[in-house]
Amino acid sequence: MSEIATVARKEVSEGTRPEAAPSVGHPIGILAELTHRCPLRCPYCSNPLELERREAELDTATWKRVLSEAAALGILHVHLSGGEPTARPDLVELTAHCAAEGLYTNLITSGIGRASGMIDALSEAGLDHVQLSVQGAGAETGDRIGGYKGGHAAKLEFARKVTDLGLPLTLNAVIHRGNIHEVEDIIALAVALKARRLEVAHTQYYGWAYVNRAALMPARPDVDRSVALVEEARRRLEGILVIDMVIPDYYARYPKPCSGGWGRRTLNVTPTGRVLPCHAAESIPNLEFWSVRDRALGDIWRSSPAFNAFRGTDWMREPCRSCDRREMDFGGCRCQAMALVGDAAATDPACSLSPFHARVEALATEEAAAVAPDYLYRTIGGAPAKAPEGAAS
Repeated sequence: MSEIATVARKEVSEGTRPEAAPSVGHPIGILAELTHRCPLRCPYCSNPLELERREAELDTATWKRVLSEAAALGILHVHLSGGEPTARPDLVELTAHCAAEGLYTNLITSGIGRASGMIDALSEAGLDHVQLSVQGAGAETGDRIGGYKGGHAAKLEFARKVTDLGLPLTLNAVIHRGNIHEVEDIIALAVALKARRLEVAHTQYYGWAYVNRAALMPARPDVDRSVALVEEARRRLEGILVIDMVIPDYYARYPKPCSGGWGRRTLNVTPTGRVLPCHAAESIPNLEFWSVRDRALGDIWRSSPAFNAFRGTDWMREPCRSCDRREMDFGGCRCQAMALVGDAAATDPACSLSPFHARVEALATEEAAAVAPDYLYRTIGGAPAKAPEGAAS
């Protein structure tokens, strides 16, 4: 447990749940985590440390039922994700099923492995959009961070195939101290690849990113410079490239609304069928997560104890309860409050109104100033794998 969390347990009382669930609308998006298998080993991956194995994954028929239930529930778009979703040979069939149900599909992919050989069939099946991850602007940085030699070159080839097919392309670049010096070049790469959109997403510290935080934490001046570069590029490339940016929480003034607010807009289905309000929700102990193996998706959305635990604002304590921003950021991230404060009902420490905000900022400054340790690469099974010789961050 972190020092912040240890102190917080003494200073923050236990959270309370609302006696009755707040009114529930319908979700607009679903993250379908089809598998945790992936050729990359990115140290910032937000997947849990205990990755699900292939034999435990939902089968094709169950996924098709879930996707049909998603359409009936009012969901508009599906993010086909992982791991690497093209590791599943039934991805084309699932994509065609989404198209038949009227669901907009976004493939979130590494562009490596089966992706290049599958993209034509996915396009024919009705795929609407591709989101491709890049770990750096060039092979030296990208292959080292992804832990996959030749990966960057494969991504470039895949990106060209996507745009040749006329599919909209988004590049997603997770930014940290290992590549923050390449933000300007990553923007140029997105333009060269004819991407329509670029996500400059500063690392969010969940899953593998949390255990690698000391290796990933950038310095505040570098963060400020990256923000300035993005703002300048937005003006210069207006009408050519849309650039979205996720600001690093540890240097923020206010927190981001977790997934648009806990249980308000989106849901996640894990490879084995558990339904989560957000990607990292299983890091909060004592929440009860229902599975699509046992219940319909609509029932889970409306009645799952996990979804209703932090839905709305009734669960909030001060300073969130009386804050004018309470229905803007909804108290921030519950998983981050759990990780840093040891209490999922506490104000997100990323918020300047949190009594722990200054400690979080000091923690980030201290880690960014220290010599970065080696990456612990993402791996299925066993303990996190240390970086190979010569691949230190």
